[in-house]
Amino acid sequence: MAKNLVIVESPAKMKTVKKFLGANYTVEASNGHVRDFPKSQFGIDVDNDFEPKYITIRGKGELLAKLRKEAKKADKIYLATDPDREGEAISWHLMQALKTDTAKMHRITFNEVTKTAVKASIKQARELDMNLVDAQQARRMLDRMVGYTISPLLWAKVKRGLSAGRVQSVALRIICDREDEINAFIPEEYWSLEGEFQVKGEKKPLTAKFYGTDKKLPIRNRQEMDDILKNLEDCKYEITEVKKGERIKNAPLPFTTSTLQQEAAKTLNFSTQKTMRLAQQLYEGVDVKGSGTVGLISYLRTDSTRISEEADAAARTYISEQYGSDYVSQTEKAIKNGQKIQDAHEAIRPTDIARTPVLVKESLTRDQFRLYQLIWRRFAASRMAPARYETTSVKIGAGEYVFTVAASKVAFDGFMSVYTEEGDDKKGNVLSQSLEKGMELKLKELKPEQHFTQPPAHYTEASLVKTMEELGIGRPSTYAPTITTIISRRYVSKEQKNLYVTELGEVVNNIMKQAFPSIVDVNFTATMEGLLDCVEAGTVQWKTVVRNFYPDLKHDVDEAEKELEKVDIQDEVTDVICDNCGRNMVIKYGPHGRFLACPGFPDCRNTKPYYEKIGVACPKCGGEIVMKKTKKGRKYYGCENNPECDFMSWQKPSAKKCPKCGNYMLEKGNKLVCSQETCGYVEQKPKDED
Repeated sequence: MAKNLVIVESPAKMKTVKKFLGANYTVEASNGHVRDFPKSQFGIDVDNDFEPKYITIRGKGELLAKLRKEAKKADKIYLATDPDREGEAISWHLMQALKTDTAKMHRITFNEVTKTAVKASIKQARELDMNLVDAQQARRMLDRMVGYTISPLLWAKVKRGLSAGRVQSVALRIICDREDEINAFIPEEYWSLEGEFQVKGEKKPLTAKFYGTDKKLPIRNRQEMDDILKNLEDCKYEITEVKKGERIKNAPLPFTTSTLQQEAAKTLNFSTQKTMRLAQQLYEGVDVKGSGTVGLISYLRTDSTRISEEADAAARTYISEQYGSDYVSQTEKAIKNGQKIQDAHEAIRPTDIARTPVLVKESLTRDQFRLYQLIWRRFAASRMAPARYETTSVKIGAGEYVFTVAASKVAFDGFMSVYTEEGDDKKGNVLSQSLEKGMELKLKELKPEQHFTQPPAHYTEASLVKTMEELGIGRPSTYAPTITTIISRRYVSKEQKNLYVTELGEVVNNIMKQAFPSIVDVNFTATMEGLLDCVEAGTVQWKTVVRNFYPDLKHDVDEAEKELEKVDIQDEVTDVICDNCGRNMVIKYGPHGRFLACPGFPDCRNTKPYYEKIGVACPKCGGEIVMKKTKKGRKYYGCENNPECDFMSWQKPSAKKCPKCGNYMLEKGNKLVCSQETCGYVEQKPKDED
C-alpha cells in the first residue's frame, strides 16, 4: 500500500508526476484553491483585527473528503502546489482543510515537471513558508476590500453588474489616459528630403537623406523646405567622409512572464490569456512520443532572468556541438534594471535544450508548438554570442548642407542564427565599395516629402503588459487575468490588436478618479505591490499592510456614498416614442453601455439603440450627427441618415467651419483642429464648449 501522498494543483500535473514516482506514492490533485472567502459576505472581520473568514469552496466538499481519506492512510504528505505565493497559499489552505497531523505534512516545489526535479524536490522537502502565504493572503484581502466596498457604489451610480478591482481599475485608467492623449493630440507638420545620386561606374543610384549643416536641421514647413531647395540649386555634391566600423548586437535575455506575453502577442498574435494557457500546458506535461509525459518548459510565472547552472552548462554544450564554439556566449547575462526580482524562480526555458521544437512537433498542437519554439529559440539565443555587423557611413557635402547614408552587413550572425526579432536584418544592406572621400556625385533627383507627427499608439495587450511591468503594477500572475477582466466587463474593447475604451469604461473610470483617486493612482498601486514584496521577504507584517489600507478606503467609500445620496438616479426620459405602446422611452445602462428601453417593462419589452445628438450638422448631407458605438462598444460619431450617408469620425466634430479651408473642425482636448490634416489650422476652443 502507498505510504506517501503527493498533492498537486491540476489533474494534468498529477498525471505527469504519477509517472515519475513509484508504487509507494499516491498522487492527487486539489484542482486549484480548496478554500476562499464566502461569495455572499465580506469575509473579513474588521472588528476582530481583520481576521479572514475562509470556507470550503462550493463543489469541493467531495474532493476534500477524498483527500482527507488518503491523508489519514499516508505516513507522509507532500504538498506540491505551484512554486509561488499562490501555490504556497493553496498548500496552507490544504493543511487547514485536511484536518490531519501537520507534523507529517511537507512542502515541496519544483521549477519544472521532470523526473529529476520531482525526485530531487522530495529529498529537499521543507516547512511551509508563511511569509509567502501572508503575502498572498494580504493581496487577496486588499483585492476583496476594494471589490466588495466599491462595486456596490458602481451598481448604484451606473447600474448593476459592474465591478471595481485594485489592479484592474489602474489598468483601465492607464488605457483611458492614453485615449485622452490621442484625442487631444494635434499633428505637427514636418518635412524630409532625400537625394538620389549617380555614382560613377555604378548602375544603381545612391539614396541619401538630408541631415542639415554641422548639426541636424529640422524642416518644419514648406517655406523652410523651399529655402533649402533654393540653396541647393547649382550645388556640387561631393563625398566628404567614408567611415567604416563595427556594431555589436547583444543576445536577448531569456523570457520572463511579461516578455513572453509581449513577444507572443507581437509575433504569434496570441492574447495574454492564450499565451498563459498554452504555457501552463507545456509546463504541466505533454505526452511526447518516445519519452512519455514530460514537462517541456520551466515554471511560467516569473520575473527573473536567472538560469540555473545545470541548464546554462547544458545549453552551452549543446550550442558548441550544434553550431560551433564561436557561437557560445563568453559572458554571463546580467539582470536588467535594479528592480526587486522574485528570484526564487528561473527565467522561462525548455527543461531540456536537446529536446528541439522539431523533435516534439508531432506531439504538440499547432499553437503549443509555436509557443514552445519561441521559448526554445529565445533561451538558446540567450546563451549565444552577440551578432557582429560591419558598418559604413557616408557624408555627402552640398554647399553648407550635408546628406548622410549608412549601411551595415552581418559579419557574424551569432545568436541571430536561431532567433531574430521584428526589425532585425539578417542580411543587412551594403554600400558600393567604390565610394571614396573626395568623389564627386551627380544629382539625379531631390525628393521633398511632407509628413505629420502621429499620436501615441493605442495600447495593445503587449504594450499594456510592458507598461504595467515598468510602473510596478501587478505581478507575473496578474497581467493576463487583469486584461481579461477589463475586456470581459466591456470596459475595454479589443479590435485587431488595439485596446479601446468603451463608453461604459469611461463612465467607470471617471467615477473611480473622482471618488477613489488613491485606488486608481499608479504610484499608490505600485507602492502596495512593493509592500506585498516586503511581506514576502518577512520585513513587514501582513496585518500592518491591511490595517493601514482599510481605514482610508472606508473613509473614501463613506464620502462617496454621501455624494451619491445627492444624486437622484432616475432613468432619463427621451422624446423617442415606443413603437409598441406609445410611451416615451427612457435611457438605461446595459453591459454594452446606454440603450433605449420602454418604461412599461415587463409588459412591454421594446428596446432600441440610443444615439446621442451632439448638435452638429453632418458636413456631407446636413443631417444630425449622433454618437454611436461599434459592436464592441468603441465610441464614434456618424450621421443619423446612415446607411444613405456614410459620414463617420472617431473624433467629435464641431459646428464651426475652418476659416482657412472651409472643412469641418474636430474637437481635440481644449483645441479645435481642421479635419483636413494638410490644412493644419488650429484654434483655442471657446470656453462655453468645454
